[in-house]
Amino acid sequence: MPDLIPFSEVARYFQDFEHTAWRLETRRGYASDRGGPKWQRFLRGDDITNDPDNAWRANVRAQTAAGKRFERVRLIDQPPTEGQRFLLASGLGNVAAGEDIRNLYRSEAQRLSLPDGDFWLFDSRVVAEFEFDDDDVTLGVRVHEDAETVLRACQARDAAWHYAIRTADFQARVRSAV
Repeated sequence: MPDLIPFSEVARYFQDFEHTAWRLETRRGYASDRGGPKWQRFLRGDDITNDPDNAWRANVRAQTAAGKRFERVRLIDQPPTEGQRFLLASGLGNVAAGEDIRNLYRSEAQRLSLPDGDFWLFDSRVVAEFEFDDDDVTLGVRVHEDAETVLRACQARDAAWHYAIRTADFQARVRSAV
């Protein structure tokens, strides 16, 4: 198994990929979100959907303008957790920047036997698998380039993408169910 490395050591992949950067996002919340000022605004009921640009969105815009794709499938519980509601609201800015974020109910992900862990898949060649502690703190990532791990990630991507619902459509469903 590859060594656990800091996330900062894989940051270059988000600019260096050739075609696609795809993520499976499985957690019910992230400590990095809960530690930021945007989280406090969300808890107060402020609208966080149209926040100012940031480095992530600027990179998404640059990469998608170059013809590359940023895609993500988020697993969502029924009902969504507080952390997932935050991601649904804050993710709209990423979508506006060009990231195609889709959502899939956790029950459907389990039916599809999707992996339990978060990862990024770059160009169907490199998997950056996250490791978290029990408090949702990112401990680091493991980078895999072996055929077996990459193939499993590609299969998970294909299954998740087929059944996932575009963000705007998903949010309309969630709002109508509340």
